Amino acid sequence: MEQKTNAAGKRLPEKKFRAGAVTATIWKNDTERGSYATVNMERSYKDGDTWKSTSSLRLNDLPKAALVLNKAYEYLLMQDKNPEEKNRQALIEEIM
Repeated sequence: MEQKTNAAGKRLPEKKFRAGAVTATIWKNDTERGSYATVNMERSYKDGDTWKSTSSLRLNDLPKAALVLNKAYEYLLMQDKNPEEKNRQALIEEIM
């Protein structure tokens, strides 16, 4: 898979998962030795009229963080499967 970019050539994330103010963002990284993914997690908050983000989480953010990280993990695992396995998994999910 190739890295995604917008019309201006700016690198875009592979996928984002959001629960309330907590977001897990998957970034694709291509190197000469192959590709790998990284996951960044952040919480958005408003400071006056300006939106900001932080990696610090409050107690009530922890369940949301667990949810978005699990979704990111699931997404990355499904991306690693070979095409035949992906098709088989899609059929299983369709049946259920």
